[in-house]
Amino acid sequence: MRSIADVWKNVLDRLRLQLSETTIDTWFDEIKVITMEDSAFVLHCSNTFKKSTIEARFMRHIKEALKDIFSADLEVKILNDEQLSAYHGVAPDQPGALYESDAFTFETYVVGPSNKLAYAAAKAVAEKPAENYNPLFIYGDSGLGKTHLLYAIAHQVMRRDGNAKIVYIKGDDFTNELVNAIREGKNAEFREKYRQATLLLVDDIQFIAGKQQTQEEFFHTFNTLYESGRQIVLTSDRPPREMTQLEDRLRTRFEWGLMVDVAPPDFETRMAIIKTKAALLGVQLPDEISGYIAENVTANVRQIEGTLNKILAYRDLLGDQVDEEAVSRAVRDMLKKSNEYIPSAEVITEYICKYYNMDASVLYSQSRSRDVVNARNIAMYLIRRMTNLSLVDIGKTFGGRDHSTVLHSLDNVEQKMRSDPAFAEVVKEITTNINSKK
Repeated sequence: MRSIADVWKNVLDRLRLQLSETTIDTWFDEIKVITMEDSAFVLHCSNTFKKSTIEARFMRHIKEALKDIFSADLEVKILNDEQLSAYHGVAPDQPGALYESDAFTFETYVVGPSNKLAYAAAKAVAEKPAENYNPLFIYGDSGLGKTHLLYAIAHQVMRRDGNAKIVYIKGDDFTNELVNAIREGKNAEFREKYRQATLLLVDDIQFIAGKQQTQEEFFHTFNTLYESGRQIVLTSDRPPREMTQLEDRLRTRFEWGLMVDVAPPDFETRMAIIKTKAALLGVQLPDEISGYIAENVTANVRQIEGTLNKILAYRDLLGDQVDEEAVSRAVRDMLKKSNEYIPSAEVITEYICKYYNMDASVLYSQSRSRDVVNARNIAMYLIRRMTNLSLVDIGKTFGGRDHSTVLHSLDNVEQKMRSDPAFAEVVKEITTNINSKK
């Protein structure tokens, strides 16, 4: 997805807090995002019945979601096929629209101990691109504000230089564009787009790992930009050394500049985020209400935003007061809906031992039998993916193994999941069953 499509996905995520999944699937499945211009968000729907129904029943929800995202009132236009054909001169995507908005700036980014270094590094890069930290590599779990920092950098660079060539792309979309370019014989156009950029922003770069041709193309793109003094900013859910399928030559380049992590916000930062987001939504929450949310919603910023939206939905749609009971209900709904359940390493290993009918002492032992190694590798893989434990901590859990051994286990599982669909299903089944314990 590109930036304008990301906005629509964000809108749908907010609508899901108020509407059922069936309603979303029924009425919004044919909606396509076209562009965002001035103060209007433009969509397309070929089905005239669905178009008229959305305009009559759900337009208010869409506008509220957009206001939540951009802190400004936007008009929404839904075009039918004829109107779309008449909509001359409008590009299907305008990434600059996000950069020019005031929603994703350094001013709206709430800073705390868990993201202070990442914020400072991003701001330094925006003020003096390619002078100090090139590339800037920001890593951390989903929902902690990495993409916000990318947009903030782009916003400040564009504000200073309106002619800057800014390219934003997600790692998997880089692959998709490359595949399309090869199929259509447009390799030269593809390379020109990325290698002429003055600022390259790549979100979720981990998705290029293991894709040989994508890594080859990105390697040369990286070199071209770096050698010509252009700024590169990358985000990922993990540091380069943990991308077991990433080529060494890319890993070393990603580590050339500055690597900074974004961790889950602490209590004080969560309080600040809640108050800031609530103020943007036109709500003043008492300290005890904000404190209750901060104590219970701890995984990431998106959960906090979702909880606030749920509270406002209770108020606006049901006429409920924003009191402790409404907040408690919103928090319960969010935690029930969330996939952010974090099991302990003990819960994971206990289930795997049960699944493979194996004693825990055998799993933790030095046994190299195939069944034991297979179970142990899956255990390490799931602990790494489902908990906050580091490689070193995982190694300690399994009899003092070093982090390189853990990395090797992760690598084995990832390779086998790609080559063996049945094995991948086993891992998926185990993951689902562990999550069902919450």
